[in-house]
Amino acid sequence: MLECTYMGPSLHFSRDTVIAVTGAPVATMVNNEPVAMWSRVLVPAGATVTFGLIEAGTRFYVAAKGGIDVPVVLGSRSTYIPGALGGIDGRKLEAGDVLPLGPASTRPGFPEVPEELRPEFSTSQNVRILMGLYDHKLTERGRENLLSGEWTLTPVADRAGLRYSGPGVEWRDSPQPFGAGADPSNIVDAGYAVGSIQIPGGTQPIILHRDAVSGGGYAMIGTVISADMDLVARATPGTTTRFIEVTMEEALTARRAYAERLERLNELTGQ
Repeated sequence: MLECTYMGPSLHFSRDTVIAVTGAPVATMVNNEPVAMWSRVLVPAGATVTFGLIEAGTRFYVAAKGGIDVPVVLGSRSTYIPGALGGIDGRKLEAGDVLPLGPASTRPGFPEVPEELRPEFSTSQNVRILMGLYDHKLTERGRENLLSGEWTLTPVADRAGLRYSGPGVEWRDSPQPFGAGADPSNIVDAGYAVGSIQIPGGTQPIILHRDAVSGGGYAMIGTVISADMDLVARATPGTTTRFIEVTMEEALTARRAYAERLERLNELTGQ
């Protein structure tokens, strides 16, 4: 499928196919005729599919029957642009690119994704986090600012990470270990989990997302639970966010609920 950020391409189809458009709400047209999102859409050979600007969120997705038939790299047909891996020469798409479709699946289709299984898009979010590993480096006031303050997503946001502005936090004044650097937000290099929250200098939290580096020298004061990572990815600059501390048990319960939603989708698609 194609991932489209903020605005979409113009797609010309040379054969009859079926598409579905999901994700952020966006006007979708086949030969200038509006069609519904989250539904099977028949596209005849010679038709052109176009899109407006998204109305909320950041990304929408275009899937075509048979999938986009590019080489498999590391078990995936996706594109990782920072590493120039996969897709078409490991880069974003350009005007004139030709995307071959694979053989159509014989699995029965379904008409649309039920409303209750579609994500919500909002200008305010509550993001659940597990505190640690380095939250002990925060003062009580710093911890309170993180969990009680309102944070706003800045325009510095992509698949690698999302930066937030807000009240800032306070770090404890304690000796730094050898090799950690002078700033209290620094640590001796360590591995980063996906969803780690770091606050370089104590000002703007950064949530590390799917394309982030896997390690470095900033303290991780918390981690977004896996069930809320999609929520974070849907946020647009200006989205107000509150970080809500949860327990490991609550995080695991949320993960199970998220997995059940995905299983319902898999049942619909015959996966």
